[in-house]
Amino acid sequence: MTGRAYIGTSGWMYDSWREDFYEKRPAKEWLRFCAARFSAIEVNATFYRLQSVDTFRRWRDATPPAFRFAVKAHRYLTHNKKLSDPLPAIRLERSRAAGLGVKLAAVVWQLPRNFHCNLERLEGFARALGRWRRARHAIEFRHPSWFVQEVAACLRRHRIAVCQSDAADWPLWDAVTADLVYVRLHGREVTYASNYPEPELRAWARKVRRWTREGRDVHVYFDNDAHGDAPRNALRLIALVCRAPGS
Repeated sequence: MTGRAYIGTSGWMYDSWREDFYEKRPAKEWLRFCAARFSAIEVNATFYRLQSVDTFRRWRDATPPAFRFAVKAHRYLTHNKKLSDPLPAIRLERSRAAGLGVKLAAVVWQLPRNFHCNLERLEGFARALGRWRRARHAIEFRHPSWFVQEVAACLRRHRIAVCQSDAADWPLWDAVTADLVYVRLHGREVTYASNYPEPELRAWARKVRRWTREGRDVHVYFDNDAHGDAPRNALRLIALVCRAPGS
């Protein structure tokens, strides 16, 4: 079975996009505008502030039936607790995000750059995520000590994806550990502020095609928002992925 590709941006409430991308539309129309052009979007604001169930429901109702959301989990568990005692925080995230219903496709958990590999905490966290089976999960590791076979094996056992995180300020781990592949493109030259040129977008398109042929669902979100490159790059990658092979 062929997997599906979900491509969009990390967040959509960027005033710097107002003139060019949003064509001066009011902010209340921005989510609908994105949903008409992307197949999914990553909610970035949830990392900084828990959202209400009603807010998630409004986002759900503002988007087409086939549109999907990925949610970036709140930093309390990943940054404050460093994955210790994970179940209460996971339950809270799950209860709030339930407002998205079937439109919630994935949750990404970003670990801080100063958090070194801790297999015991990772295993406990992975087991706790088993209580939230309606969404798929990915972990963004930002310290290279996590890039080892023991971590990959843990993720495979629990069907959790490595988030392939491309940036100038931390290394990328390109391991594939599940039938989900999750990619965050922050900007190769300058994190959050550099465009992806055509050759790099074509290379990512080839990877997305290969992964979907393998039966994996693929999420790709552009986080290079500073100069409005994210939506332009997302639209171009969608076009490249949808292009007939060999064209």
